[in-house]
Amino acid sequence: MNKILLALLMFTPVAWAHPHSFIDMQTELVSKDNHFSGLKMTWTMDEITSADLLYDAGDAKPGSVVWKKLAAGVMARVLGQHYFSEIWQNGQRVKFHDLPSEYNLSRQGAKAVLEFILPLAEPPSLQGAQRFQILTYDPSYFVDMYYDNVKALTLPADLQARCSFDLHTPKPNDSLKQYALSLDKADAPPETMDLGRQFAQTVTLTCH
Repeated sequence: MNKILLALLMFTPVAWAHPHSFIDMQTELVSKDNHFSGLKMTWTMDEITSADLLYDAGDAKPGSVVWKKLAAGVMARVLGQHYFSEIWQNGQRVKFHDLPSEYNLSRQGAKAVLEFILPLAEPPSLQGAQRFQILTYDPSYFVDMYYDNVKALTLPADLQARCSFDLHTPKPNDSLKQYALSLDKADAPPETMDLGRQFAQTVTLTCH
């Protein structure tokens, strides 16, 4: 099996225990003219998940055709899962553009790092009292996507005085944890269970 395909399988239900892969996330709000225009995301993959991508990259220089092809392959998988993200405002789901405004794949030691801007199709206003909820997760929970802490979430300088992020990490009960850990080999949770969402962190953006 092609090594890049092995790496891309991290984004699909495959035959591994839950969770199999880990992605450490950092996110920065992107704004324009007092509107929430997107999220600049940085996803750092664990060493095992990164190994095949970095093998295929070899000694290629950053920005080379090799890295661009690898980036396009990984980004296609992310887009196939709607950026693995949801943004909600007043109970309404915020729509995304189909394509990122920019993206890049690079090496950080033994880890692969994917950076991209998730653009909003109709940027909502940030003026006045506004509140948004942001979730990023793999529905199958084969990939654990997480923020270490609220410091992994940043705001542009002009919004720091009136906007803030809050990070809520759920505490699933022991039976759900044991169920997730028990999944192995060809097992996959039922789609209706939406297992990953039950472990997903919720980011709340509040502006005044």
